[in-house]
Amino acid sequence: MTRQAPRIWRVLGDKRGDNGQVEVIAEALARQHGWESELRHLEMRPRYVFGKPRVGPTLYHLDPERSDALEPPWPDLILTSGRRPANAALWIKKQSGGRTRIVLVGKPSGWMSHFDLIITSAETLPAPFPNVLHIGLPLMQLDPDRLEAGRAQWQAAFVDLPRPLVVFLIGGPTNPFVYNADVVRRLRARIDQVLAAGGTPWLVGSRRTPKPFMQRLRQGLPATVRVYDWNRPEGDNPYAGLLALGDRFVVTGDSISMQVEVARLGLPLEILPLPTGWFGGIDNARRRLAAWLFQPPRDANPREQARIATARALYHLRLLQQTRHFPRFHQMLVDQGLARWAGENHNETGAAGSHDRAGQQTEQDLQRILERIEGLLPAS
Repeated sequence: MTRQAPRIWRVLGDKRGDNGQVEVIAEALARQHGWESELRHLEMRPRYVFGKPRVGPTLYHLDPERSDALEPPWPDLILTSGRRPANAALWIKKQSGGRTRIVLVGKPSGWMSHFDLIITSAETLPAPFPNVLHIGLPLMQLDPDRLEAGRAQWQAAFVDLPRPLVVFLIGGPTNPFVYNADVVRRLRARIDQVLAAGGTPWLVGSRRTPKPFMQRLRQGLPATVRVYDWNRPEGDNPYAGLLALGDRFVVTGDSISMQVEVARLGLPLEILPLPTGWFGGIDNARRRLAAWLFQPPRDANPREQARIATARALYHLRLLQQTRHFPRFHQMLVDQGLARWAGENHNETGAAGSHDRAGQQTEQDLQRILERIEGLLPAS
């Protein structure tokens, strides 16, 4: 019997990275099953553009005048990502009498049992419940048009630069990591290596990069070091052009999205691990514990069953909640040959075939995702 195409909604907000992962799954469903989906785009009230609403089946954080209407007939399946759209998805499920199934991409902020499938990549650590599916890389993909536009805009400007062109992508402090003098020292040491090899370092700050940090980092650097400081922009942002034309990338450990973009392009990637402060060290110990306790079940032996039971109990008691553990993600990239640690083997051209490996892993993950989604829906 041919399965009737389900009614699918993509319930999305304004975060491009979250939306992109949902779109990858929606495209795979359309390609493999012919199941099309409808977009329900949501805009937030001003205080919730950055503020976090409480988790639950609510719409009070939405701007109804600027958002798509949420009205019956209710969908069979919702694909969503992020706390704010997920709240709307939970509200829709409640209106449907619980019939609508929800697939959440990313780290849940609560109400884990109310999502039918939670898809989480290696840096996120939700408690190990049966509705959690662990994958490797986040599903975010680079827009080919954006990449080609960057190449066209910057190719002439880069053509005479001494090679290799080594791009330093710098994020900002995020728990439990700090940006301190040690990070400046290690970045400067890597910049010096590039200069000694006759190459061009290009530093790119982000909106999270502290102003004093970039000032300290660039102080006394020679004019051959190019800098784009988000806080003091001079000219256009070269990020897309550098992704298209750079030879090697050094990315600070806090920025998973930039690491994934470089890895997906198959470009040589170096990760610069970040230190923790005193309080950050305590927080990092908690995250290491979660990384061990919350890993997916490996087999059915009594020790594993005890670990899973302990993890679920700690979650229900709110003693250990879902979190992120960036070093776990970094190690996965290194183990799979998609990255190296900053400064190690820096004269090498990078792991051959890393682009193919990243793509193959994602295709395998997508097949697992589609199989789990198929299991959520009635047979006819």
